[in-house]
Order: sequence, then structure tokens, then C-alpha cells
Amino acid sequence: MVVSSGDAGTPGVIAHRPGSWFLLRDPGDRRLLDVRCDQGPVTGSVLIELDAEEAAAWRSGGVAAIDDLARRIADSAPLARASSSAYRSRDLSATEAARTDPAVLDFLRRARSGAGPDHDRGAPAREARAEPRPTRTGDPSTQETPMTDPVAPSDVVAALRRPVAPPPAAIAAQARERLAALATPPGALGGVGELAVWWAACTGRPAPDAPQAVRLVIFAGDHGVAGSGVSAFPPAITGAMVRTFLSGRGGVNVLARRHDVAVRVLDLAVDEDLPDLDPEVRARVQQYKVRRASGSIERQDALTREEAERAIAAGAAVAAEEIAAGADLLLSGDMGIGNTTPAAALVAAALGLDPAEAATVTGRGTGIDDAALAHKAAVVRAALERTRARWHDPVDTLAALGSADLAAAAGYLAAAAHAGIPVLLDGLMSVACAVSAERLAPGCAAWFAAGHRSPEPAQRLALDHLGLVPLLDLGMRLGEGSGAVVAVPLVRSAADLLRDVALLSDLG
Repeated sequence: MVVSSGDAGTPGVIAHRPGSWFLLRDPGDRRLLDVRCDQGPVTGSVLIELDAEEAAAWRSGGVAAIDDLARRIADSAPLARASSSAYRSRDLSATEAARTDPAVLDFLRRARSGAGPDHDRGAPAREARAEPRPTRTGDPSTQETPMTDPVAPSDVVAALRRPVAPPPAAIAAQARERLAALATPPGALGGVGELAVWWAACTGRPAPDAPQAVRLVIFAGDHGVAGSGVSAFPPAITGAMVRTFLSGRGGVNVLARRHDVAVRVLDLAVDEDLPDLDPEVRARVQQYKVRRASGSIERQDALTREEAERAIAAGAAVAAEEIAAGADLLLSGDMGIGNTTPAAALVAAALGLDPAEAATVTGRGTGIDDAALAHKAAVVRAALERTRARWHDPVDTLAALGSADLAAAAGYLAAAAHAGIPVLLDGLMSVACAVSAERLAPGCAAWFAAGHRSPEPAQRLALDHLGLVPLLDLGMRLGEGSGAVVAVPLVRSAADLLRDVALLSDLG
């Protein structure tokens, strides 16, 4: 067992002490086996590199084994090489740690608080809670996690607003060489081969495993602009759909069950308090609630800057929780009547379009008619004209034109990229938030893949801006993260092909 550690990214070797993150790494594939904070304020982190025998014991012992390991570390002298301990789910060597800013890593270590994420794989929340859950390494819902030192939202935003290093080019080159050496005609796998190379680079392995722990977070919120006649449905649908997701009966729940994707729904700004929910469920769903609804963007800002920062920080904390729970692929979903209007405005602002071009980013959303579409374009134009002078600042843009749920999704995406965790994007809302995340943390788009093409015109413009080609084009416009979930089997298949297809050199 080799122990190395550091405080807030500063290299150094120290023995275990209370208030440290344990980061256990497998000797074979160098993935984290668990991330857990010991009792006390977080003062540092401990990277524990297990040998093969210890890793096997860990897998059989589950979360209880951490206590024995902690005692062994406390009783032993500090060992071996020093390196900055990085909060990543892949290679944590000194070289990899240096690729990510220590300030961001320190935030990601400290951001997680409470009992951790509550997921289901499409099953009703009450049933899932009633059944005994098997102990799974890295699942914070099976263990108590002490509250960590609070981090000011403005500090979180400042930490996120740093460039993100791309997936390692050397791994991508090795994966591309392997792809060319497969026993398939050159270029026969087309975009599936390109997807495999991207996934390999993100995982740091030229012959990667397929994603196993895929996690979708649905950020829900109401939008003041929904009262301006831009949607075919009333705002009350938002809360009703949150309840539907929790019951496991939403469209995305059904897809998630089929494709083994964990689903989590969070109320960032639903315009009601969901009083009929079980108190324990409501507390989890509203853990990061910023406010009820948002301002109507054609007349007023959606959020104050402080609210926008709180929402971004919330999304980043959620990403940290999901990664700590073992996620190797994250998905972003949405729920909010009227949300295509602020999403379209965010894309227009990010691309610097003239407000007179508002119609080029405005789509039919939930299926509005021609008259409503023209009115919606006028609303987007008014919002753009009102806020044009503030587009240079991505946080101000989210405050002026976005919403708490969209700002949280942007923080979630930026934090995932900083942590080196790939993300599969969904439709317009997800891609609009990805554009906002790229503005917050330049370079993070290299960690994103587009699950599908939406009929919304703003999504096409945003994908072109990010340089992303959608994996699927099925005319889907459900939202909820559904298009990303449908694309998950494609990512898994691409990884399997790159890893398991015979090489031409093996054919003899």
C-alpha cells in the first residue's frame, strides 16, 4: 500500500489524519475504488494505491474496509512518492494531477456535503428506498458523509472559470492507431469509430471499458416567460412532471431502466413547494433549490447575480457528488415549461447574434403553432435587446437570460469537465448549458459528446459552435435527458468494438 497526499493541491507526504479525503486506486486499471471523507473539517487528501491483494480484499469487504485501511495508514510511516492528490475518476498520477487546476480540485473535494445523491434506475422512489440496497463501493447513499467546510458560491464560480485541459491527445492517437488496426475495412465504423476514440481519450485507455456507472441528473425549474404565451402547456406541468420522475413513470425513467442509467431529479426553481411529497424525498429533491420560478426575461432578469452564482455552485456540487458516487459518464436532463425560450436566448447571446436574428434561434418547443412561434421570437428578441450590453460576462448572461435550473446545469457540466468525467449531452437545454459551460470554463467542450439532434434551431447552431456532431437524429424533442439516454448504448458499443474486435495482426 502506497500513500501520498497533499493539502489543496500542494505536494507533500503526510500520514493519515482526521479531515482527509480517502481516494483509493485500483492497481490494475487505476480507477478510484472509493472516495470518502473522514470525520472533521477537510484539511487534505490521501491517495491510497493498493496492491492486487489489497484491492481484492477491498472489493470483498466493501465500505467497512475503509476503517481498517484508515487504522493501517495511521499506524504506518508515510510511504513512497509524493504527488498532488487529485479528485478524478481516472489516472491520478502526478502528470495527470497537474493537468487540472488545484483550486478546482480542492473545491471538488470539498463541495460534497450531506448524504449524497439519491438515484433510481427508473424505479419509484418510495419502492427503491424501502428495498435493502446492496453495498456498492463509491455509493454515498449507503454511507454517512460528514458535512464539509462551506464554500462560497462566488469562490466556486471563480474556481470553475479556469481553462480545462482536453482529454490526453496521446491516448487519442493510440486509440486511433488501434482503430486503424482492427479487423474491419478502413473507415468502416464511421462515426462509431470516432466516438470510440473520444471515449478512449476521456478514460485514458486506448482499449477502454464501456461506461458502467452512467448517471443522469434532471435539473427542474419554472420560467417566468412561460406566462407570456411561449409554450403549449401551462407552468403547472413542471411540478407534475417532477412527481412523475420520482414515481419512475416518466419517459426518461422508462428509457433509463432499459439502458441501466441512474436517474436523479432536483428542484432548482419549480414554482411550488411540492408539499405532497414525503418530507424526506422533498428534502433531497429541494436540497439545492435557489428560488421559485424566474423573472420573465423579456422584461426583467431571470435571476440576481448572487442567485446565478448559487445555482452554478449547486450544479458543480451535484457533479462532485455524482463523481464521488462512481459515475464514469454523466448526462444532463431538464424539466421546465417554457425553457426553450431562455435556452434559445442563451445560445443567441453566446454566439453574439443580433437581436433582429431572434427568429433563427427560436423553435416550436412543445409544439406551438405559427402565431405562437412568431410571438415567441418577438419575446426572445426583446430579451436580447434588453440585455445585449451584458453578454460579455457568462455569469451575467445566465442571470439575465437563463434560470436557476439552466445555470445549475452549466455548473454541473463545467465541473464534470474539470474533473475529467465525460458528458453525453441531450437536446437544446443541455446544449445551451454546454455553451454556457464552455464560456465559464474554456475547453470543457472537449469532454462533451452530443447524444442527438433536436428539431430546435438553436441546438443546431450551438452544436456547430461547439464543434460537436450529434450521434443520433431521430426528431426527438421530449427533453428530460431522453435523447442522451437513448445514445448511451451507442457509447457502450463503440467502447466494446475498440476493445474487443480482433486486430488484423491477429488473423495470421
